[in-house]
This record gives sequence, C-alpha cells and structure tokens, in this order.
Amino acid sequence: MRGRAAWVMFIVAIIFGLVLSFPYLRGGSRIPVSGGPHTWVLVTHVVTAAVALMAGPAQFVPAIRRRRALHRVIGRGYLLTGVLPAGLTAIPVALWSGHLLTQVSLTVAAVLWLVTGALAYRAARRHDVAAHRAWMTRNYALTFLAVTSRVLVPLLLLAWIPLGGPGIGSIGAQAPTMIPIGQTLGWLVNLAVAERLIRRGRRARARSDNQLAY
Repeated sequence: MRGRAAWVMFIVAIIFGLVLSFPYLRGGSRIPVSGGPHTWVLVTHVVTAAVALMAGPAQFVPAIRRRRALHRVIGRGYLLTGVLPAGLTAIPVALWSGHLLTQVSLTVAAVLWLVTGALAYRAARRHDVAAHRAWMTRNYALTFLAVTSRVLVPLLLLAWIPLGGPGIGSIGAQAPTMIPIGQTLGWLVNLAVAERLIRRGRRARARSDNQLAY
C-alpha cells in the first residue's frame, strides 16, 4: 500500500472509530442488549474494535514501517489490545443478534480475524516479512468491515429502489433488513480486495528482483 493511500485509510479509520465508539463510551448503545454482562461484552467489543480500526493503518504507513521498533510496538498493540479482545467478544455479540445470517457470517469473520492475526504474529516472530505483510493485510481487511458494512448498507438500499424495493421515504425503515447482507458482503469484498493487493505486491517485488538480477 502506498503512503498516500495508507494515510487516507488512517484518517477514515480514525473518523469511523471515534463515531462508532463514542455512544458506548458515554454509556449508550446502538444495539439493544439486556444489560449486565451483555452490555460489558458489547462495550468491550466496540471499543477494542475501534482501537484496532484506528491503529491498523499505521502498520502500512511507510514512514512508520521503516522505524522497526515503533512498527513492532504499534503492531503488538493492534493485535493484543484490538484484534484479540474484539475478535473474542465478536462471537457472543454475533450470536446475540438473533439473525441467522448475522450469527453465521460474523462468527466466521471473527474466527478468521483471530486466525489471520495469529498467523501474522507467527510470521513476524519467524522474520518472514512477506508472509507477515500478507497476513496483516488480510487481517486489517477484516477489521475494516466496520467501515465497509456501513457504506454498503445505504448503497444496497439505493440499488434496491429501481428493482421494486422501498421508496426514498421508507429506506430508513428497511435498513435493519439489509444490515446482515451488508455485513456479510463487507468482509467478503474486503478480503477480495486484500488478496488483489497482496498479489499485486508480489508481482511488483518479483519484477524488482528480476531487474536486480540483470
């Protein structure tokens, strides 16, 4: 990822992270919960997911990546205080949703989130830079679901109108029915984009190695 794109993603992530977590930090909630442990699990998930969302892009900023000690500290913070607790709490939050597609889709996404994070960490410990970069790209693609799903839902609703869906005035009422679809498409699209970026990076490095060989 180029420096300018990384900075743009960084800014977008900070804005979304603050907007999404602010109501929960004030003691409110966008999702109905029964209180008690459910509330604490939900708040933990939202806040730590916001930490991951905002910290993740720093891993792709070239100026930060070149400073290995800083890159390592941010990376560990991203995985241990963001991805790990957010991924673990995402599973019960998904199961509490009461919607089958959300339960299945977000549980799968949470498991993939944790697994790709573990693989990225293992690759870093083995000093396998290429594998670490690839797994971190996949991992942050899953983190960025928090943004993509919220962009896709209104787009899907607008696209539904010409197909006989709700009118402009009733879009808001239909949004809850589209959220599970937006959530599912969100992480699938993100992973597809991540794979494209990974393969493009591999081809660029291969061309560079071939040029150096000659």
